Amino acid sequence: MTYIEATGYILNIPKFTKKNDARHTKTFLRYIGNPQERLKVLHVAGTNGKGSVCAYLDSMLRSEGKRTGLFTSPHLVNINERIAIDGEQISDDDFTRIFEKTLEAVRRMEAEGLSHPTFFEFLFGMAVSAFADAGVEYAVIETGLGGRKDATRSIEHPIVCAITSIGLDHMEHLGDTLEEIAREKAGIIRPGVPVFYAETAEESDCVIESAAKEQGSFCKKIGKDAFEILGIEDKHIAFSCFSAYYGTTTWKLNNTGVYQPHNAMLAMEVMQYLFGENGHPKRWRETLAELKWAGRMEEVLPEVYIDGAHNVSAMEAFAQSVPQEGRRNIVLFSAVQDKDYRRMIRCLCGRVQADLFVVTHISGGRGTDARVLAKIFREYTEQPVIVRESVEEAFTFVLEHQGERRIYCLGSLYLTGKIRELVQEVI
Repeated sequence: MTYIEATGYILNIPKFTKKNDARHTKTFLRYIGNPQERLKVLHVAGTNGKGSVCAYLDSMLRSEGKRTGLFTSPHLVNINERIAIDGEQISDDDFTRIFEKTLEAVRRMEAEGLSHPTFFEFLFGMAVSAFADAGVEYAVIETGLGGRKDATRSIEHPIVCAITSIGLDHMEHLGDTLEEIAREKAGIIRPGVPVFYAETAEESDCVIESAAKEQGSFCKKIGKDAFEILGIEDKHIAFSCFSAYYGTTTWKLNNTGVYQPHNAMLAMEVMQYLFGENGHPKRWRETLAELKWAGRMEEVLPEVYIDGAHNVSAMEAFAQSVPQEGRRNIVLFSAVQDKDYRRMIRCLCGRVQADLFVVTHISGGRGTDARVLAKIFREYTEQPVIVRESVEEAFTFVLEHQGERRIYCLGSLYLTGKIRELVQEVI
Protein backbone atom coordinates (compact mmCIF):
# COMPACT_ATOMS: atom_id res chain seq x y z
CA MET A 1 0.00 0.00 0.00
CA THR A 2 1.22 3.53 -0.76
CA TYR A 3 1.37 6.47 1.62
CA ILE A 4 -1.37 8.23 -0.36
CA GLU A 5 -3.62 5.18 -0.03
CA ALA A 6 -2.90 4.94 3.70
CA THR A 7 -3.71 8.59 4.42
CA GLY A 8 -6.77 8.42 2.19
CA TYR A 9 -8.09 5.47 4.16
CA ILE A 10 -7.60 7.24 7.50
CA LEU A 11 -9.12 10.51 6.34
CA ASN A 12 -12.20 8.64 5.20
CA ILE A 13 -12.81 7.19 8.65
CA PRO A 14 -15.68 9.29 10.05
CA LYS A 15 -14.12 11.88 12.36
CA PHE A 16 -17.07 13.12 14.31
CA THR A 17 -19.04 10.00 15.17
CA LYS A 18 -19.98 8.70 18.59
CA LYS A 19 -16.96 7.56 20.53
CA ASN A 20 -16.27 3.92 21.24
CA ASP A 21 -16.08 3.21 24.97
CA ALA A 22 -12.84 2.62 26.86
CA ARG A 23 -13.24 -1.15 26.67
CA HIS A 24 -13.16 -0.97 22.89
CA THR A 25 -9.95 1.08 22.84
CA LYS A 26 -8.30 -1.28 25.31
CA THR A 27 -9.30 -4.20 23.12
CA PHE A 28 -7.90 -2.41 20.06
CA LEU A 29 -4.60 -1.86 21.87
CA ARG A 30 -4.50 -5.50 22.84
CA TYR A 31 -4.87 -6.49 19.18
CA ILE A 32 -1.83 -4.38 18.28
CA GLY A 33 0.21 -5.88 21.13
CA ASN A 34 -0.34 -3.36 23.96
CA PRO A 35 2.57 -1.14 22.86
CA GLN A 36 1.61 1.50 25.45
CA GLU A 37 2.82 -0.82 28.22
CA ARG A 38 6.41 -0.34 27.00
CA LEU A 39 6.25 3.45 27.38
CA LYS A 40 6.55 5.95 30.21
CA VAL A 41 3.51 8.07 29.39
CA LEU A 42 2.98 11.72 30.27
CA HIS A 43 -0.75 12.33 29.75
CA VAL A 44 -1.91 15.89 29.01
CA ALA A 45 -5.49 17.23 28.95
CA GLY A 46 -7.08 20.68 29.10
CA THR A 47 -8.91 23.19 26.93
CA ASN A 48 -6.15 25.50 25.74
CA GLY A 49 -2.40 25.03 25.72
CA LYS A 50 -2.29 21.22 25.51
CA GLY A 51 -0.19 21.17 22.37
CA SER A 52 2.25 23.76 23.71
CA VAL A 53 2.70 21.94 27.03
CA CYS A 54 3.27 18.68 25.16
CA ALA A 55 5.86 20.33 22.92
CA TYR A 56 7.65 21.87 25.90
CA LEU A 57 7.74 18.52 27.71
CA ASP A 58 8.99 16.71 24.64
CA SER A 59 11.79 19.21 24.03
CA MET A 60 12.95 19.24 27.65
CA LEU A 61 12.92 15.44 27.85
CA ARG A 62 15.09 15.32 24.74
CA SER A 63 17.45 17.84 26.35
CA GLU A 64 17.89 15.25 29.10
CA GLY A 65 19.01 12.75 26.46
CA LYS A 66 15.76 10.80 26.49
CA ARG A 67 14.23 9.12 23.45
CA THR A 68 10.74 10.58 23.07
CA GLY A 69 7.47 10.15 21.26
CA LEU A 70 4.95 12.96 20.85
CA PHE A 71 1.30 12.43 19.92
CA THR A 72 -0.74 15.60 19.32
CA SER A 73 -3.79 16.71 17.38
CA PRO A 74 -5.05 18.07 15.13
CA HIS A 75 -2.45 18.36 12.40
CA LEU A 76 -2.15 21.65 10.54
CA VAL A 77 -0.91 20.55 7.13
CA ASN A 78 0.38 16.97 7.15
CA ILE A 79 -1.21 14.11 9.09
CA ASN A 80 2.30 12.86 9.97
CA GLU A 81 2.60 15.88 12.30
CA ARG A 82 0.52 13.98 14.87
CA ILE A 83 3.24 11.38 15.44
CA ALA A 84 6.77 12.61 16.18
CA ILE A 85 9.80 10.66 17.40
CA ASP A 86 12.77 12.51 18.87
CA GLY A 87 11.38 15.80 17.61
CA GLU A 88 10.85 14.71 14.00
CA GLN A 89 7.49 13.85 12.50
CA ILE A 90 7.26 10.28 11.31
CA SER A 91 8.38 9.67 7.71
CA ASP A 92 5.94 8.68 4.97
CA ASP A 93 7.49 5.21 4.77
CA ASP A 94 7.25 4.60 8.52
CA PHE A 95 3.73 6.03 8.57
CA THR A 96 2.69 3.56 5.87
CA ARG A 97 4.38 0.65 7.61
CA ILE A 98 2.67 1.38 10.94
CA PHE A 99 -0.62 1.93 9.15
CA GLU A 100 -0.47 -1.52 7.51
CA LYS A 101 0.37 -3.11 10.84
CA THR A 102 -2.54 -1.35 12.53
CA LEU A 103 -4.98 -2.11 9.73
CA GLU A 104 -4.13 -5.80 9.91
CA ALA A 105 -5.09 -5.79 13.59
CA VAL A 106 -8.32 -3.95 12.79
CA ARG A 107 -9.25 -6.54 10.17
CA ARG A 108 -8.82 -9.26 12.79
CA MET A 109 -11.04 -7.26 15.17
CA GLU A 110 -13.75 -6.87 12.54
CA ALA A 111 -13.59 -10.59 11.71
CA GLU A 112 -14.47 -11.26 15.32
CA GLY A 113 -17.44 -8.89 15.25
CA LEU A 114 -15.81 -5.83 16.84
CA SER A 115 -16.37 -2.34 15.47
CA HIS A 116 -13.77 -0.36 13.53
CA PRO A 117 -11.78 2.17 15.59
CA THR A 118 -12.69 5.82 15.17
CA PHE A 119 -10.43 8.22 13.27
CA PHE A 120 -8.75 9.35 16.50
CA GLU A 121 -8.53 5.83 17.97
CA PHE A 122 -6.82 4.56 14.84
CA LEU A 123 -4.18 7.29 14.87
CA PHE A 124 -3.65 6.89 18.62
CA GLY A 125 -3.04 3.19 18.10
CA MET A 126 -0.61 3.96 15.28
CA ALA A 127 1.25 6.44 17.48
CA VAL A 128 1.88 4.18 20.48
CA SER A 129 2.78 1.34 18.12
CA ALA A 130 5.31 3.55 16.31
CA PHE A 131 6.77 4.71 19.63
CA ALA A 132 7.20 1.18 20.96
CA ASP A 133 8.75 -0.02 17.69
CA ALA A 134 11.25 2.87 17.79
CA GLY A 135 12.31 2.12 21.36
CA VAL A 136 10.89 5.34 22.75
CA GLU A 137 11.25 5.69 26.53
CA TYR A 138 8.99 8.68 27.25
CA ALA A 139 5.75 9.27 25.31
CA VAL A 140 3.95 12.60 25.64
CA ILE A 141 0.29 11.96 24.82
CA GLU A 142 -2.27 14.72 24.23
CA THR A 143 -5.95 13.92 24.70
CA GLY A 144 -8.24 14.43 21.74
CA LEU A 145 -11.45 15.61 23.40
CA GLY A 146 -12.14 15.87 27.11
CA GLY A 147 -10.36 13.21 29.08
CA ARG A 148 -12.68 10.89 30.94
CA LYS A 149 -13.99 9.22 27.78
CA ASP A 150 -11.05 9.97 25.50
CA ALA A 151 -9.35 7.09 23.70
CA THR A 152 -6.04 8.05 25.31
CA ARG A 153 -7.60 7.36 28.72
CA SER A 154 -7.18 3.67 27.91
CA ILE A 155 -3.55 4.04 29.01
CA GLU A 156 -3.87 2.71 32.53
CA HIS A 157 -0.53 3.60 34.08
CA PRO A 158 0.90 6.97 33.01
CA ILE A 159 3.76 8.26 35.12
CA VAL A 160 2.26 11.74 35.43
CA CYS A 161 -0.82 13.71 34.35
CA ALA A 162 -0.97 17.39 33.43
CA ILE A 163 -4.07 19.54 32.91
CA THR A 164 -3.80 22.89 31.17
CA SER A 165 -6.21 25.83 31.44
CA ILE A 166 -9.94 25.10 31.36
CA GLY A 167 -12.33 27.05 29.13
CA LEU A 168 -15.73 26.80 27.50
CA ASP A 169 -15.24 24.69 24.39
CA HIS A 170 -16.84 21.56 22.90
CA MET A 171 -19.76 22.23 25.22
CA GLU A 172 -22.06 19.93 23.25
CA HIS A 173 -19.83 17.07 24.41
CA LEU A 174 -18.28 18.21 27.68
CA GLY A 175 -20.86 20.39 29.47
CA ASP A 176 -21.98 23.98 29.74
CA THR A 177 -19.97 25.13 32.78
CA LEU A 178 -16.32 25.24 33.79
CA GLU A 179 -17.08 22.71 36.53
CA GLU A 180 -18.57 20.22 34.10
CA ILE A 181 -15.75 20.62 31.60
CA ALA A 182 -13.11 20.36 34.34
CA ARG A 183 -14.73 17.13 35.52
CA GLU A 184 -14.28 15.65 32.05
CA LYS A 185 -10.67 16.83 31.82
CA ALA A 186 -9.91 15.54 35.33
CA GLY A 187 -11.04 12.12 34.12
CA ILE A 188 -7.42 11.46 33.09
CA ILE A 189 -6.35 11.34 36.75
CA ARG A 190 -5.50 7.77 37.80
CA PRO A 191 -5.15 6.33 41.31
CA GLY A 192 -1.86 7.43 42.82
CA VAL A 193 -0.60 9.15 39.65
CA PRO A 194 0.69 12.70 40.34
CA VAL A 195 -1.22 15.49 38.63
CA PHE A 196 -0.09 19.02 37.88
CA TYR A 197 -2.54 21.62 36.64
CA ALA A 198 -2.66 25.24 35.54
CA GLU A 199 -4.73 27.57 37.69
CA THR A 200 -7.79 28.77 35.77
CA ALA A 201 -10.77 29.64 37.96
CA GLU A 202 -11.88 28.59 41.42
CA GLU A 203 -14.79 26.50 40.12
CA SER A 204 -12.62 24.40 37.80
CA ASP A 205 -9.61 24.26 40.13
CA CYS A 206 -11.75 22.81 42.93
CA VAL A 207 -13.01 20.03 40.64
CA ILE A 208 -9.45 18.98 39.74
CA GLU A 209 -8.31 19.11 43.36
CA SER A 210 -11.29 17.02 44.43
CA ALA A 211 -10.73 14.43 41.68
CA ALA A 212 -7.08 14.08 42.67
CA LYS A 213 -8.01 13.64 46.32
CA GLU A 214 -10.53 10.93 45.43
CA GLN A 215 -7.83 9.06 43.51
CA GLY A 216 -5.23 9.48 46.24
CA SER A 217 -3.02 11.41 43.83
CA PHE A 218 -0.48 14.10 44.65
CA CYS A 219 -1.79 17.33 43.14
CA LYS A 220 -0.01 20.62 42.51
CA LYS A 221 -1.50 23.82 41.14
CA ILE A 222 0.69 26.02 38.95
CA GLY A 223 -0.59 29.44 39.87
CA LYS A 224 -0.81 32.50 37.69
CA ASP A 225 1.52 34.13 40.22
CA ALA A 226 4.22 31.46 39.82
CA PHE A 227 6.02 33.59 37.24
CA GLU A 228 6.48 37.18 36.12
CA ILE A 229 6.59 38.30 32.51
CA LEU A 230 9.61 40.53 32.06
CA GLY A 231 8.95 41.69 28.52
CA ILE A 232 8.88 40.86 24.82
CA GLU A 233 11.97 41.45 22.74
CA ASP A 234 13.19 40.14 19.40
CA LYS A 235 10.21 37.78 18.97
CA HIS A 236 10.83 36.21 22.41
CA ILE A 237 8.89 36.56 25.64
CA ALA A 238 11.00 36.63 28.81
CA PHE A 239 9.83 35.58 32.26
CA SER A 240 11.17 34.70 35.69
CA CYS A 241 9.99 31.99 38.09
CA PHE A 242 9.23 32.33 41.78
CA SER A 243 10.92 29.05 42.65
CA ALA A 244 14.11 28.24 44.54
CA TYR A 245 14.68 25.35 42.13
CA TYR A 246 15.21 27.75 39.23
CA GLY A 247 16.76 30.64 41.16
CA THR A 248 16.77 34.09 39.57
CA THR A 249 17.37 32.85 36.02
CA THR A 250 15.51 34.58 33.19
CA TRP A 251 13.68 32.19 30.87
CA LYS A 252 12.74 32.93 27.27
CA LEU A 253 10.26 31.39 24.86
CA ASN A 254 10.46 31.66 21.09
CA ASN A 255 6.94 33.08 21.05
CA THR A 256 5.17 36.32 21.94
CA GLY A 257 1.99 34.87 23.44
CA VAL A 258 1.58 36.15 27.00
CA TYR A 259 -0.23 32.92 27.84
CA GLN A 260 2.81 30.75 27.02
CA PRO A 261 4.87 31.27 30.22
CA HIS A 262 2.03 29.65 32.19
CA ASN A 263 2.12 26.66 29.82
CA ALA A 264 5.91 26.49 30.12
CA MET A 265 5.75 26.65 33.91
CA LEU A 266 3.34 23.71 33.96
CA ALA A 267 5.73 21.66 31.84
CA MET A 268 8.71 22.75 33.93
CA GLU A 269 7.02 21.64 37.15
CA VAL A 270 6.37 18.22 35.63
CA MET A 271 10.03 18.00 34.67
CA GLN A 272 11.12 19.01 38.15
CA TYR A 273 8.96 16.24 39.59
CA LEU A 274 10.36 13.65 37.15
CA PHE A 275 14.06 14.52 37.51
CA GLY A 276 14.45 16.46 40.75
CA GLU A 277 18.10 17.01 41.65
CA ASN A 278 19.17 14.98 38.62
CA GLY A 279 17.54 17.43 36.21
CA HIS A 280 19.41 20.03 34.17
CA PRO A 281 17.33 23.26 34.19
CA LYS A 282 20.03 25.02 32.17
CA ARG A 283 19.40 22.60 29.30
CA TRP A 284 15.64 23.10 29.65
CA ARG A 285 16.09 26.86 29.46
CA GLU A 286 18.19 26.58 26.31
CA THR A 287 15.80 24.24 24.52
CA LEU A 288 12.71 26.28 25.40
CA ALA A 289 14.34 29.43 24.03
CA GLU A 290 14.86 27.70 20.68
CA LEU A 291 11.61 25.71 20.37
CA LYS A 292 9.10 26.83 17.74
CA TRP A 293 5.60 25.37 18.02
CA ALA A 294 3.67 25.68 14.76
CA GLY A 295 0.47 27.68 14.71
CA ARG A 296 0.85 29.32 18.10
CA MET A 297 1.51 33.03 17.56
CA GLU A 298 3.81 31.88 14.80
CA GLU A 299 5.36 34.42 12.44
CA VAL A 300 5.08 32.72 9.05
CA LEU A 301 6.06 35.76 6.95
CA PRO A 302 7.45 39.14 8.05
CA GLU A 303 4.82 40.67 10.36
CA VAL A 304 2.30 37.92 9.48
CA TYR A 305 1.20 35.76 12.41
CA ILE A 306 -1.01 32.70 12.64
CA ASP A 307 -2.54 31.61 15.91
CA GLY A 308 -4.65 28.57 16.72
CA ALA A 309 -7.09 30.45 18.99
CA HIS A 310 -10.46 28.90 18.23
CA ASN A 311 -12.62 29.41 21.33
CA VAL A 312 -13.54 32.30 23.60
CA SER A 313 -10.92 31.77 26.30
CA ALA A 314 -8.17 31.34 23.69
CA MET A 315 -9.36 34.51 21.94
CA GLU A 316 -9.13 36.42 25.21
CA ALA A 317 -5.59 35.14 25.73
CA PHE A 318 -4.69 36.10 22.17
CA ALA A 319 -6.04 39.63 22.69
CA GLN A 320 -3.75 40.06 25.70
CA SER A 321 -0.77 39.22 23.48
CA VAL A 322 -1.43 41.82 20.79
CA PRO A 323 0.42 45.13 21.35
CA GLN A 324 -2.15 47.83 22.03
CA GLU A 325 -0.07 50.90 21.31
CA GLY A 326 1.74 52.16 18.24
CA ARG A 327 0.71 49.31 15.98
CA ARG A 328 -1.84 49.03 13.17
CA ASN A 329 -3.23 45.58 12.54
CA ILE A 330 -5.24 43.54 10.06
CA VAL A 331 -7.23 40.57 11.34
CA LEU A 332 -8.08 37.63 9.08
CA PHE A 333 -10.74 35.46 10.70
CA SER A 334 -12.83 32.38 10.14
CA ALA A 335 -14.56 29.87 12.41
CA VAL A 336 -16.33 26.53 12.35
CA GLN A 337 -20.02 26.29 13.00
CA ASP A 338 -19.95 24.66 16.43
CA LYS A 339 -17.91 27.43 18.10
CA ASP A 340 -19.23 30.48 19.93
CA TYR A 341 -17.97 32.74 17.17
CA ARG A 342 -20.17 35.66 18.21
CA ARG A 343 -18.35 35.99 21.53
CA MET A 344 -15.02 35.41 19.79
CA ILE A 345 -15.77 38.27 17.36
CA ARG A 346 -16.97 40.56 20.13
CA CYS A 347 -13.70 39.96 21.98
CA LEU A 348 -11.62 40.68 18.87
CA CYS A 349 -13.46 43.90 18.06
CA GLY A 350 -13.43 45.13 21.63
CA ARG A 351 -9.87 44.30 22.60
CA VAL A 352 -7.68 44.21 19.48
CA GLN A 353 -6.78 47.43 17.70
CA ALA A 354 -7.37 46.58 14.05
CA ASP A 355 -8.27 48.93 11.23
CA LEU A 356 -9.31 46.17 8.84
CA PHE A 357 -11.10 42.84 9.37
CA VAL A 358 -11.18 40.21 6.64
CA VAL A 359 -13.44 37.17 6.99
CA THR A 360 -13.44 34.01 4.94
CA HIS A 361 -15.00 30.57 4.70
CA ILE A 362 -13.29 27.29 5.53
CA SER A 363 -14.13 24.58 3.03
CA GLY A 364 -15.11 21.08 4.08
CA GLY A 365 -18.62 21.45 5.44
CA ARG A 366 -17.90 22.71 8.97
CA GLY A 367 -17.01 26.30 8.12
CA THR A 368 -19.33 29.18 8.95
CA ASP A 369 -20.60 31.28 6.04
CA ALA A 370 -18.27 34.28 5.70
CA ARG A 371 -21.24 36.61 5.18
CA VAL A 372 -22.70 35.51 8.50
CA LEU A 373 -19.40 36.26 10.22
CA ALA A 374 -19.12 39.63 8.48
CA LYS A 375 -22.58 40.64 9.65
CA ILE A 376 -21.61 39.95 13.25
CA PHE A 377 -18.34 41.87 12.89
CA ARG A 378 -20.26 44.91 11.67
CA GLU A 379 -22.34 44.83 14.85
CA TYR A 380 -19.23 45.32 16.97
CA THR A 381 -16.90 47.49 14.88
CA GLU A 382 -17.01 50.54 12.65
CA GLN A 383 -13.82 49.49 10.89
CA PRO A 384 -14.03 48.04 7.36
CA VAL A 385 -15.08 44.38 7.16
CA ILE A 386 -14.18 42.62 3.91
CA VAL A 387 -15.50 39.22 2.77
CA ARG A 388 -13.43 36.86 0.67
CA GLU A 389 -15.02 33.48 0.01
CA SER A 390 -11.89 31.33 -0.05
CA VAL A 391 -8.89 31.28 2.26
CA GLU A 392 -6.59 31.70 -0.74
CA GLU A 393 -8.40 34.87 -1.84
CA ALA A 394 -8.49 36.24 1.71
CA PHE A 395 -4.82 35.62 2.37
CA THR A 396 -3.80 37.18 -0.96
CA PHE A 397 -5.97 40.20 -0.15
CA VAL A 398 -4.44 40.86 3.28
CA LEU A 399 -0.91 40.48 1.92
CA GLU A 400 -1.65 42.96 -0.87
CA HIS A 401 -3.03 45.47 1.64
CA GLN A 402 -0.52 44.88 4.43
CA GLY A 403 1.62 47.98 4.04
CA GLU A 404 3.15 48.75 7.45
CA ARG A 405 0.52 46.76 9.30
CA ARG A 406 0.84 43.50 11.19
CA ILE A 407 -1.46 40.68 10.09
CA TYR A 408 -3.04 38.20 12.51
CA CYS A 409 -4.84 35.12 11.17
CA LEU A 410 -6.95 33.15 13.64
CA GLY A 411 -10.32 31.72 14.63
CA SER A 412 -9.86 28.11 13.54
CA LEU A 413 -7.09 25.53 13.39
CA TYR A 414 -8.35 24.70 9.90
CA LEU A 415 -7.62 28.29 8.86
CA THR A 416 -4.22 28.19 10.57
CA GLY A 417 -3.29 24.99 8.77
CA LYS A 418 -4.47 26.22 5.38
CA ILE A 419 -2.49 29.45 5.65
CA ARG A 420 0.59 27.58 6.77
CA GLU A 421 0.19 25.37 3.71
CA LEU A 422 -0.15 28.40 1.41
CA VAL A 423 3.00 29.95 2.90
CA GLN A 424 4.98 26.75 2.39
CA GLU A 425 3.93 26.72 -1.26
CA VAL A 426 5.19 30.29 -1.70
CA ILE A 427 8.47 29.67 0.11
